Amino acid sequence: MSSRTRERGSHAASGRRPRAPHGSHPQRNARRRVSRATRLTIFLSVLAVGIVVIGMVSGFDQEPSAEPTVQAFLLDLQQGQYGAAAALTTGQPDSVVTSLRSVFGAGQQLDATAVFVGMGSIAQHGDTAAASFNASVDLAEMGRQWDYEGRFPVRRVGGTWKVVWSPSDINPSLSPGDRLAVVTQEPARASVLDSQGKPLQVPASTYVVGVWPGRLADPAKTALMFANATSLNSQQVLGQIRAAPPRDFLKLLTLQAADFHRLLPELERVPGLRLQVPKQRLFQSYATEVVGAVGTETSDLLRSEGASYQPGTTVGLSGLEKVDQTALAGSATTEVVVVNSAGRQVAVLERWPGMAGTPVHTTINSTVQTAAAAALNAHSGAGEIIATQPSTGDILAVADHSGGGISVPGVLNARLTPGMAFTIVSTAALLQTGVSATTAIQCTSATAVGGQTFTEPTSLTTGAQTPFSTDFAAGCPTAFAGLSRRLNGTEFAKVVQGFGLGSSWALPLTTFSGKAPTSQDDGALAAETIGQGGVQVSPLGMAMVAADVASGVVRSPVLVVNPSDPPAVRAVPMSASSLDVLRTLMRKTVQSGAGTAAQVSGASVYGQVGLVQTGTGSHRIWESWFVGYRGDLAFTVIEFGKTAQLSAAALTAEFLHLL
Repeated sequence: MSSRTRERGSHAASGRRPRAPHGSHPQRNARRRVSRATRLTIFLSVLAVGIVVIGMVSGFDQEPSAEPTVQAFLLDLQQGQYGAAAALTTGQPDSVVTSLRSVFGAGQQLDATAVFVGMGSIAQHGDTAAASFNASVDLAEMGRQWDYEGRFPVRRVGGTWKVVWSPSDINPSLSPGDRLAVVTQEPARASVLDSQGKPLQVPASTYVVGVWPGRLADPAKTALMFANATSLNSQQVLGQIRAAPPRDFLKLLTLQAADFHRLLPELERVPGLRLQVPKQRLFQSYATEVVGAVGTETSDLLRSEGASYQPGTTVGLSGLEKVDQTALAGSATTEVVVVNSAGRQVAVLERWPGMAGTPVHTTINSTVQTAAAAALNAHSGAGEIIATQPSTGDILAVADHSGGGISVPGVLNARLTPGMAFTIVSTAALLQTGVSATTAIQCTSATAVGGQTFTEPTSLTTGAQTPFSTDFAAGCPTAFAGLSRRLNGTEFAKVVQGFGLGSSWALPLTTFSGKAPTSQDDGALAAETIGQGGVQVSPLGMAMVAADVASGVVRSPVLVVNPSDPPAVRAVPMSASSLDVLRTLMRKTVQSGAGTAAQVSGASVYGQVGLVQTGTGSHRIWESWFVGYRGDLAFTVIEFGKTAQLSAAALTAEFLHLL
């Protein structure tokens, strides 16, 4: 936890000043700037009228009243005229000025943005009197407003009324040598959890820089140099330092390693700055695309939203960290405390309780996620793996790895051309037209459909009639192009949509399920049949297709646990007998077809492969696909490279072996 204060603007001037909400969000502070001068003008007008009325009621010719002195002292205090206020006391003027300014001055003990005082009752007995007042202090801390009642004695000295000075005139709880401080306890940021309730973040070293306020020779210089090094507001930094307990370590900034080493040359020049290196579950995760990234006090996101500098602040930059920022961050507990001359806290004068961060429970399975990440990290190239659970729709793993000069496009919302991997869907449509596993079809080197020519450049082509099951297992595009003549564009689109491709899933993160144009043109429809011609899918979308085939029902994917909102379920867009045929075809691909590299011992693996080339010249990238399932696990595995010598099927085997 960190001890700190926050800055905010004053309330808008009005006939009745609204109280600041205790739970206000720090990012609203920048919108609360109003003219303090306007409020003071209203206050002075009311106060002046009050003095005249009181004088008329009590009579100016009676025994001299302590009231004008009390009113003048309180008004000077509110206006920040500490010298004038000190002159109305029995104390040493310089000492009184220092005491008042150190408590109420901007960037001081309370880091007050506005101070309001109202006179209460005055009990006068001869040459002595007791005055009471009400104080309202706007703290630079999440819009907190501290209201309290005060009192002080007054006596006549040489015919003039004076406020008898002592620290208790400021607040009754202050004794000589005491000071006020504002302490904020920021709750630890809650974690994003896996399906077993364990954090998906990894404990890693963080670099926390801060100060011991009471040991600083020149707080203003430290604040200025620190702000210059970090592009923060120096006055806000100074306010945090002066408002903190002097003998408590004040954390000013939390950094991850790369940012710390980048700023280190400048930070080393800041006088009084100290470093702590605790391990925290903050910056690193083994499910980054799901969890997302976290920023701290110097985040550009905070600045763009107008938030003031807040030591200890964390903000989600992406993923669930951003989506569930409010829940994960919680809210701070703020206290106005009394600290004695020994630096010990002796009293709590006001407390605004905060709330602990609330964890977010996901469906990610740590075992599956770790296996996916390990399989990808074992390669120097780029790849992506996503795994889902057919029986529930739960997303079990989301892993990616950039390498070989290739940055991966994303797992949840990428828009990729699937190629022959899409024939799982087109086969479901073809089986509904009467095509069977034994239907004879040629796998030729080239075939023309609707004015478009489709080719098969590999050694698969024999020119002979072969069963459809062989062509599916081999991944022969010309065979599928020829069979596409049996399809109707409208009916094909229904099958595509029936597998959930094109759906808008109710997931907390941005996702893309897929799309395929509805075309009645023979050539365009043939291209769509082999996963081209404008067909786009995400790895998640194809993993859900494999899950649909495995379970026999279509489910929406689930990422965040919500028992009260189960995913929608419907039947797959094909008959039970056709579904059995499709499963048999996907099994043959792994047993004796193009996906044999995915075969592992144990439970059977089912799937389909694809090889797609995108870009040209130096920007050419090959994508090798394997979409399939094994037991209650469905997955999409993609390997990216600069040549066609790739095998997503082999990468799949490594992933399954690690499980």
